[in-house]
Amino acid sequence: MIWFHKASAWTLAALKPLGLWGLGGLSFVDSGLIPMPPDLLVMTYATQQPGKLVVYCLVAALGSALGSLIPYYVGRAGGELFLLKRINRQRYESLRDRFAKQEFLVIAIPAMIPPPFPLKVFEFAAGVFEMKPLLYAGAIFCGKFVRFLVLAGLTVRYGPTILHTSTRQVHEHFGTVLGVGAAMVGGVVFFVVRRVFARRRGVVLPVEDEPQG
Repeated sequence: MIWFHKASAWTLAALKPLGLWGLGGLSFVDSGLIPMPPDLLVMTYATQQPGKLVVYCLVAALGSALGSLIPYYVGRAGGELFLLKRINRQRYESLRDRFAKQEFLVIAIPAMIPPPFPLKVFEFAAGVFEMKPLLYAGAIFCGKFVRFLVLAGLTVRYGPTILHTSTRQVHEHFGTVLGVGAAMVGGVVFFVVRRVFARRRGVVLPVEDEPQG
């Protein structure tokens, strides 16, 4: 964990002088490759130049949307086979069809939640269920933009003190934060499963009837 914090600090220091380009690059890397949330950089820029707050949020959200296409296409390329090893074809197609009816919110809402929420699970699922790329990227963009805008607005409103305080609290109580994040994941997954399998009142979650191969 120490090496990760050092790598993150080094990356932030290297990208900070690049301004918008660095912010966009960090957002792309965070969404597509290595988790390095750009929230801290967005909040720092916002306190330095409040007049460009919206611009910073837009750039970070755009970089995140573009980077998120990597796990999306990974899921689209091989995720179907991964799922079909665990559920049958009929259930897979049923799950996919129901996902399509609420796909924007299923992606946009998790995108609004800060780390350590595992957004890449939802990005992978969007690829597996063949969500339209533009709609998917739009959902990621909208969710991330709201997230960055709220964090940056709070920082500008209450000053950089809230930035340092929140960062210190996360480091000191990382286990608790991780546990809360896991609980939120469980809640969202439970909500999605209920919406997928229990649309009508009185319908219970299905049980796999066919023997596993």
